[in-house]
Amino acid sequence: MPLSARPGLDAVPAYRQGRSAPAGASKLSSNESPHPPLPSVVQVVQERVAGIHRYPDMSAAAVRQALAARHGVDVDEVTVGAGSVEIAAQLIHAVAGAGDEVVFAWRSFEAYPSLVRIAGATPVPVPLDAQHGHDLDAMLAAITPRTRLVFVCNPNNPTGTVVDADALERFVAAVPRDVLVVIDEAYVHFDRTASRGAGIELFRRHPHVAVLHTFSKAYGLAGLRIGYAIAPREIAEAQRKVAVPFGVTDLAQAAALASLAAEEELAIRIDEVVAQRERLYAVLTAAGWPAVPSQANFVWVPSGERTAELDALLHAGGVVARAFPGEGIRISSGSAVDIDRVEAALAAAVSGGDAAHDSGRDSDRDSDLMGVTA
Repeated sequence: MPLSARPGLDAVPAYRQGRSAPAGASKLSSNESPHPPLPSVVQVVQERVAGIHRYPDMSAAAVRQALAARHGVDVDEVTVGAGSVEIAAQLIHAVAGAGDEVVFAWRSFEAYPSLVRIAGATPVPVPLDAQHGHDLDAMLAAITPRTRLVFVCNPNNPTGTVVDADALERFVAAVPRDVLVVIDEAYVHFDRTASRGAGIELFRRHPHVAVLHTFSKAYGLAGLRIGYAIAPREIAEAQRKVAVPFGVTDLAQAAALASLAAEEELAIRIDEVVAQRERLYAVLTAAGWPAVPSQANFVWVPSGERTAELDALLHAGGVVARAFPGEGIRISSGSAVDIDRVEAALAAAVSGGDAAHDSGRDSDRDSDLMGVTA
């Protein structure tokens, strides 16, 4: 009998990383920080390089203690992993398996359905509402006796929308206590609303809430892979059992500690990203594209059937974004130069289209644009 993969994996799509960008182009496809690492963080990492022949502290004790002190929780309620993706996987494996269900909004973080299927459970996607936000009533209705976990991505990736505090409080209170509610706050640092539901406060008030954070976005450590969760003690203990041993490197742990010590400096950079996000939204709407107001470090354009067209326009202007065919495009908030390039690409499309129309070459131009592929 020939070798074969585990049954069910054919239904798991491989995670698709944001496209790389050619030299000189703006890579706005992966929600990365546009800023290089802080010098203080680089120095700490460089000092630790000489010790990479040793295994890291598998418990990441120093990082967990720092996070517990920062958030005012018990250190045993803090878990770490190789980025928020591994933390999400830990939480799923800790509570769900074959025959169980995991509910989440859709579209939301692209890894959710794959991680659920890998665990042997069944993903239950619930369509977003008309405002591209979580439809909490529909998500509640989707919960069955088989449901073990519910993800609420807040702010949501890729739409940038947020669930306000009152709505999220009502939702969490209505979810059965044997269902874990995971508030995924990977983009929380970029949120400037006064009404978003705070995951840590919900964790304090409800026994079935876990909160997911990452150092990849606001802290600019995407290449080192470290994220963390604050979860009920019994869930955190289960996470440690399913975590990849030694999954968080010593360099990542050192960089995380250095970043926590430099949060005031990082806050300046976060404010810059937010300012460019607002400018990006204004540029898109001024050009006639239906952008959604965002509280993350990206802007979502629900361009539908025109997604390939917008992707091609950006690509022709030296901008690489994240396209979801037939649905829309997520454009990360980059530097001022990056947003300049987005603006120029859209402006060139408008002027180019007018010129083509005047010369009777509209159809040829559209054909060329649509031929550009991801």
